[in-house]
Amino acid sequence: MGFVLISCGQSNSNGGQSLGASASNSETIAAAAFKQAITAKGVQVLDVRTANEFNGGHITHALQANWMDKKEFADRTQHLDKTQPIYIYCQAGGRSASAQTYLIEKGFKVINLEGGMSNWKMNGFPVDGGGNVPQMRTTDLEKVIATNKIVLVDIGADWCPPCRKMLPVLEILKKQPSHPFYFLAVDGGNDIDVMKALHSEGLPTFIIFKNGKETWRHQGIVTLEDFNNALK
Repeated sequence: MGFVLISCGQSNSNGGQSLGASASNSETIAAAAFKQAITAKGVQVLDVRTANEFNGGHITHALQANWMDKKEFADRTQHLDKTQPIYIYCQAGGRSASAQTYLIEKGFKVINLEGGMSNWKMNGFPVDGGGNVPQMRTTDLEKVIATNKIVLVDIGADWCPPCRKMLPVLEILKKQPSHPFYFLAVDGGNDIDVMKALHSEGLPTFIIFKNGKETWRHQGIVTLEDFNNALK
């Protein structure tokens, strides 16, 4: 498998405009062009580094799927939109180039960031994350489960494609008065101790506890009907 590398001079011929509509399926563009392109409506930004690298600083609104974990990468990227371009990056450009080839073979249009996050930072472009956010304590988790009749635990993250896909379903579910429950959101990129205590191995994972006991668990996409049936 290979990928087409377009030099900075070639990418600049586009006048710095978004390449989403006119680009070939495989391109590598300079940081400035990448930054301008991702402001266009409908584009998807994908960070293919590890969760730790992502948490250390990432491009605003980026999704994350670790290219080095083939199962995770396949599970998460299957939920991306093939009608919209993906702007992809890693730390230096190598992993994202390999991931780009894979995604193109799956039918996506993919544009790679030349030089990756290192080049992005060298240009002084903004980075989100990198702060020290306290973890949820396992004692807090245990208290919530013990003091509520029904608890729905959502282990997810804003940067996880299937997690984002689940947001509209969860919003509808939380507004339904027929099945009252306590909703507990666990940050899959930060609350590591709680994830270990719950034996969570993928995102999103949904767990229902009734009267302190786990009664239902599902990893991945869940329909509103399945949630309602499990909450009865």
